[in-house]
Amino acid sequence: MTEAKKSLKRTLVGRVVSDKRAKTVTVLVERRVKHPMYDKIVARSSKYHAHDENGEFHIGDMIEITESRPISKTKNWVATRLVEKAITV
Repeated sequence: MTEAKKSLKRTLVGRVVSDKRAKTVTVLVERRVKHPMYDKIVARSSKYHAHDENGEFHIGDMIEITESRPISKTKNWVATRLVEKAITV
C-alpha cells in the first residue's frame, strides 16, 4: 500500500503577534473550551515561539506551526505554512 503516512507531530493554527526577533515569530493560538463550573464557552489562549527561517511571516498572518525538536530555550515549534495573509489597510 502506498498511502500517505499521518504525522505524529502536533500542529496548531494561530495568528502572528510579533515578528521582531531574528528567525522567530510569536504565535497566539486561541481555543474555545467550556468552563467547568459555569458551563459557558470561554476563550483560552497560549503563545508559542516558532522558527521562521526565511522571515516570511509577519504580524497579523494566520499560520500553521508544527512541533519539533528544541531549537532554543523557548522555541519548540516550526512555522510550516501560511493559512491566511494579514489584511493591510
